Amino acid sequence: MTSQKEIIKIRVHDGIVGLLYLGSISLAQQFNVDWIYVAVGVALLQIASPLTKFCPVYTILNKLMPDTKPIQNGK
Repeated sequence: MTSQKEIIKIRVHDGIVGLLYLGSISLAQQFNVDWIYVAVGVALLQIASPLTKFCPVYTILNKLMPDTKPIQNGK
């Protein structure tokens, strides 16, 4: 069963990734289309994550929330 803290970790992850997508698209629209590569990089990491069991956002969240079960920690 997933604890409340683990649910919070998943929601924070989803929020960070969503902000990266929205920020990248907004910056590409306002300033320079090259900002879209941030969204492409995030997408590639999300596609590779189930295969590699690695997610940079979860790596940081696992360190910030050591009292929760590690998610996508490469195992």
